[in-house]
Amino acid sequence: MADNNNIGPKRLVVGAHYGLRDWIAQRATAVVMAIYTVILLVCFFTSTHFSYEGWGALFSHQWFKIATFAAFMALFFHAWIGVRDIWMDYVKPVALRLVLQVATIVWLIGCAGYAAQILWRM
Repeated sequence: MADNNNIGPKRLVVGAHYGLRDWIAQRATAVVMAIYTVILLVCFFTSTHFSYEGWGALFSHQWFKIATFAAFMALFFHAWIGVRDIWMDYVKPVALRLVLQVATIVWLIGCAGYAAQILWRM
């Protein structure tokens, strides 16, 4: 009988091992974004005056700025995992895939910087 290492607990596993860790990270970032969405909806529906001044007052609290920035960071990390997986699955030339991944990282870092600038400008 031939020794088959492709099944069972003694199988030979190779690769980058992204699977479970990234799956958990995407679920965790989704939970962070969902919690923030609930907080935002509660603030929206319990607001007595819906205006620019009302939103400005809401975002003037440091805890709300931090919560918003945390939600944005979760969004950017969530997006990075998804887009990186798309590049790895569908772009076969390694050089092109690397360029696309670096461009994605630069774009997401720029978005994070812009989000921080907007939040703390208020």
